[in-house]
Amino acid sequence: MLTVLAQNDFGDTQSDGIAGPLGLFIIVLLVVATVLLIRNMNKRIKRLPEEFPSTEPKDRDHTPTDG
Repeated sequence: MLTVLAQNDFGDTQSDGIAGPLGLFIIVLLVVATVLLIRNMNKRIKRLPEEFPSTEPKDRDHTPTDG
């Protein structure tokens, strides 16, 4: 039982190790996801207006009074 728990099960010691190909697949998947996210963000940024409307009130002289 202890020899099974202490056994090295990494891909470099097994004859049918998949650590290298699985790692490559994960990296490629992350790169593809990053490229798609960047493209989507660029499209959304291009659709933004040049200038947003002001949120300040138009009448600056008028101050609200309490009561």
